[in-house]
Amino acid sequence: VQLQASGGGLVQAGGSLRLSCAASTRTFSSYAMGWFRQAPGNEREFVAAVSRSGASTSYADSVKGRFTISRDNAKNTMYLQMNSLKPEDTAVYHCAASYGGMWDTVVTRQSSYDYWGQGTQVTVSS
Repeated sequence: VQLQASGGGLVQAGGSLRLSCAASTRTFSSYAMGWFRQAPGNEREFVAAVSRSGASTSYADSVKGRFTISRDNAKNTMYLQMNSLKPEDTAVYHCAASYGGMWDTVVTRQSSYDYWGQGTQVTVSS
């Protein structure tokens, strides 16, 4: 599975961006999906996750209420709507896919993801 993240850019604090992650698979609905980010000098951290059907979502406390994760299984694409952006949101954002599992649940642990995209840069200026 190849994942292509896009939609990053430079935005002022308080602005919005929408990231997309396109997956090259015909079984996209078999994968739980997630967004992670890595700022310079920091470890990669969890941002948000969505279950295979899209019914369940989970967010890091730092983005809760500002970011919304969603997916369109018909388009093999996941999204991250980011509002009220802050300078501390500046990072490279990576999308990831986790295959299988018995239940339609979110996956938040990085080690549980099987495939990773190359990342898209988000820069928020103050």
